[in-house]
Amino acid sequence: MQLAKRLNGIGEYYFSQKLREIDTMNKAGDNVINLGIGSPDLPPHPEVIKVLQEESAKPNVHAYQSYKGSPILRQAIADWYQNWYNVQLDADTEILPLIGSKEGIMHICMTYLNEGDQALVPNPGYPTYRSAVKLAGGECVDYALTEANNWQPDFEALEQLDLSKVKLMWVNYPQMPTGQLPDAAVFAKLIAFGKKHQILICHDNPYSFILNEEPVSLLAQPDAKDIVLELNSLSKSHNMAGWRVGMLCGAADRINEVLRFKSNMDSGMYLPLQLAAAKALQVDNSWYDTVNEEYKRRRELAYQLLDLCGCTYSKQQVGMFLWAKVPAEFENGFAFSDHFLYKAKVFLTPGGIFGSAGDGYCRISLCSSEARIKEAISRIETII
Repeated sequence: MQLAKRLNGIGEYYFSQKLREIDTMNKAGDNVINLGIGSPDLPPHPEVIKVLQEESAKPNVHAYQSYKGSPILRQAIADWYQNWYNVQLDADTEILPLIGSKEGIMHICMTYLNEGDQALVPNPGYPTYRSAVKLAGGECVDYALTEANNWQPDFEALEQLDLSKVKLMWVNYPQMPTGQLPDAAVFAKLIAFGKKHQILICHDNPYSFILNEEPVSLLAQPDAKDIVLELNSLSKSHNMAGWRVGMLCGAADRINEVLRFKSNMDSGMYLPLQLAAAKALQVDNSWYDTVNEEYKRRRELAYQLLDLCGCTYSKQQVGMFLWAKVPAEFENGFAFSDHFLYKAKVFLTPGGIFGSAGDGYCRISLCSSEARIKEAISRIETII
């Protein structure tokens, strides 16, 4: 069978390939310590699990659900945005629950991009932005993020581009993989840039609650709804990655446009899962504090590991990763990653998977226990 042209240039997701290799190594007895994947190893709040259990036991909750999601979940999202981001959203018209925010990236691209349309994609940035644009028939236009510019867009450079075919711009703060905090001035410039060129600014915002004392939303900017769609997720903030619960927020017209595509792709989300997600959004500050205390302890150990490897990094990062420059003795982050995988049986993510601007960097995940990170340090000490 001949593959569809849309798959040209689209390879298997890097982590999908690497996890298979690590699985093979583990079957051979290597017991690889995986510090690469950002999949939370901590559980959700106990009350969240309790709601799922209780609601799932009811006989009348197993039917198809609304394509727009449960009103209870939409209202919980609206309240969460008001409480934490000071953003007012209409629960009926400005919120679309998603089966994970990753699907929302695809939905947005399929809704707005025709063949030949372009999208601005951060380099380095989340690889799914690039693949979703290509799968929708669009073309990626990289905009470089550099350490010298605090991993923020260079708007003067953007203005020099031919933007006539650009319809979307993907942005992500706190930024992944670099951990860069959002900047109010940059947010204001993004809104102005989008309005000036009629480019829809798509903000991916799943990391704002991890090791970050001041969560912010791009939608909090004045008149942001005119030009912004924001994705958010319970995966990282509430330790619910496998539950696949996300959300899309923005103006009612934009939500309805994306719904036209989404409603042809799935048949709604399991109701008990939605009700449990609503409960998750109602947890108090103390739960977030407890989770972040655990991440702080892990981060201190990750600093030790990176120091041992000879990496340099900023301690001003937020989120569940650390982004670090690899020593000059390694050709790039891939060589660095493979060295420690094959010599010490410790996997660190090569920065180059996030774009060419990440070639000289690596990323370490904080989603492993203190004991596992300590073991990784011990293994690396034996090969230094």
